Amino acid sequence: MDIKVSSVHFNADKRLLDFVNKKITKLIKFYEDIIGAEVFLRLDNTQNLDNKVAEIKLVIPGYDMFAKKQSKSFEEATDSAIEALRQQIIKHKEKVRGV
Repeated sequence: MDIKVSSVHFNADKRLLDFVNKKITKLIKFYEDIIGAEVFLRLDNTQNLDNKVAEIKLVIPGYDMFAKKQSKSFEEATDSAIEALRQQIIKHKEKVRGV
């Protein structure tokens, strides 16, 4: 699986990049045919504390999945987005199987 991580308006440290890669790699447990993932981590220019945004696009054969979450930390936003993608994967698998 090809994972591309882009940070917008800041430079992501290695720990954050490793965290994101590890979380996305775990999605393979739910669906083996994932081709790749594009992750955008960005800071919103707001005074609000919830200014960290994680956008994740999963590329699978014939279909793309997308999740965007905003939170106080990039780790929390990434966790929320991964959970949303996990739910989408489960629904997609049920639809493909005809359940």
